[in-house]
Amino acid sequence: MRENTAKRAWREGQVTYGGWLSIPSAFSAEVMAHQGFDWLCVDMQHGVIDYQVAVTMLQAISTTETMPFARVPWNEPGIIGKTLDAGAYGVIIPLVNTRAEAEAAVAACRYAPEGRRSYGPTRAVYYAGEGYASEANEQIACIPMIETATAVANLDEILSVPGIDAVYVGPADLSLTLGLPPAMDHDDQTFQDARLSIVNACRKHGIAPGIHANAALAPKHVEAGFQLITVSSDLSAMAGAAAADVQSVRAVRDGDDSGQSKPAYG
Repeated sequence: MRENTAKRAWREGQVTYGGWLSIPSAFSAEVMAHQGFDWLCVDMQHGVIDYQVAVTMLQAISTTETMPFARVPWNEPGIIGKTLDAGAYGVIIPLVNTRAEAEAAVAACRYAPEGRRSYGPTRAVYYAGEGYASEANEQIACIPMIETATAVANLDEILSVPGIDAVYVGPADLSLTLGLPPAMDHDDQTFQDARLSIVNACRKHGIAPGIHANAALAPKHVEAGFQLITVSSDLSAMAGAAAADVQSVRAVRDGDDSGQSKPAYG
């Protein structure tokens, strides 16, 4: 079976950088996959990507060495199984707040006896190759999201569930549950304490900590110990670059060249 290079990197203590896909297009997914990310995540929870388009996006990513991940809409075994059957090598599962919910997430990702995933990797076997049935439990990454104050309070119980490979912090939802406006980061000490407590708990349990971010925030998260960090997205890259181009030419038209030196996004 094809190796999950992201999981190997986490086990070796390395940092992996990922991209986020919100545009329902196999071609844009293919373009992103050729940019050198360690992994790309097809977001089926928020935005406009449905299952059929997600399958084509996973196919496009598979033309490269980038690992194909997906965020499913909910912690539900049907969609988790179908997404894995479509060839996802990692599944990010939203709003896992308790040990029982973590156990359900793992069970949906693993074949018996470690879990309850039904066997039928219709497309996955073409991407993964021979040995899928016996090796999938080891290669597939189960990644619950830690994104609420409740989940932070239950961290030890959640992370003690066998079969969790990494967790992924959703900073916007975490912000809301801490009484803050939704954002990727806050100077607020409560938010920072929660962020660092997740890293420390992951170290204790031998699990890779991950977080939704951007390139500007990445160094801060690397320093804290995060190992899977989103640094870009198709949507922000397109919008940011387009806005910078328009700003640049308008500045020239209006006799002001200051806009030309501004970054596309950051």
